[in-house]
Amino acid sequence: MRHIDMPVGADDAVTLAGTLTLPEGPGPHPAVLLLHGSGPMDRDGNAAGLRMDLGAPVAAAMAAEGIAVLRYDRRGAGDTPGDWRAAGFTGNRRDAAAAVRALAAHPGIRADAVGVVGHSEGALHAMALGAQPGVKALVLLAGFARVGEDAFRRQARSISRGLPAPVRILLPVLRPLAERLLTRVKNTTTDVARVAGLPVNARWMREMLRHDTRADLTAVEVPVLAVTGAKDIQVDPADLDEIRRLVPGGAEVHRVPDLTHVLRLDPRPHSVRSYRRLLRDPVDPDLLALVAGWLGPRLRDAPREPGAAEHPASP
Repeated sequence: MRHIDMPVGADDAVTLAGTLTLPEGPGPHPAVLLLHGSGPMDRDGNAAGLRMDLGAPVAAAMAAEGIAVLRYDRRGAGDTPGDWRAAGFTGNRRDAAAAVRALAAHPGIRADAVGVVGHSEGALHAMALGAQPGVKALVLLAGFARVGEDAFRRQARSISRGLPAPVRILLPVLRPLAERLLTRVKNTTTDVARVAGLPVNARWMREMLRHDTRADLTAVEVPVLAVTGAKDIQVDPADLDEIRRLVPGGAEVHRVPDLTHVLRLDPRPHSVRSYRRLLRDPVDPDLLALVAGWLGPRLRDAPREPGAAEHPASP
């Protein structure tokens, strides 16, 4: 496989720095856009204090199936200019849509065989892209099917159960404070707000809390693979049933035993405190095989559409 620089022009003329990984052999190739979780993530899904290291293994797994992968640095991360706190949830979505269009227009890519793989927040944006012309398949890794505020509250309850006992004792006192802080964020009008003395991406929070992914899911017109770990403490695995119900034509869903939100297996008792230990290991190879094996026949073997643009061989 080969890696080439691929800048993506966003709607406001900001250039998103990215990498396009091409499989061996002549093009044009089918391709997927990889979208990462929340925060100032670079093209590999890494931020200060959190290294998902998702980009390279996904690109390698896809290349083995003859599928190219585009991944890019979010605003204010890696080599992309800007401030990630000012982008917001809807700004991230617009950037993802621009990246899909750029990928389909690339001369090394089949415009009629483009998919999207999203993890966590990226899965939420992938749901919306399922109705965009040219997108042929979606993979949703740890995506929820509900209003954002409901998902946020469920996540807080789930994480709190794994806190140390001395902290759990304080929860009855801390919960009212957390409610006041959440209300304050919802009532802000700025990109960034200070909450308990710390800067918070207020615009992103406001937009995410009111977003209902169920409306996006009902508009999807392409095949969907949805995977959530049975030990995901940030997204309810039961939402897989709602995804399957809402997607027209249904979706293939997998609730993977011991899989966590960080896409590593944890056979031990799991909490958010386990993340540091788990992230020393690679992404679960069986998950990568599942995703690549599912996408292969849907993109690589997809019949060419009449009138689809014929690009020359990959550069």
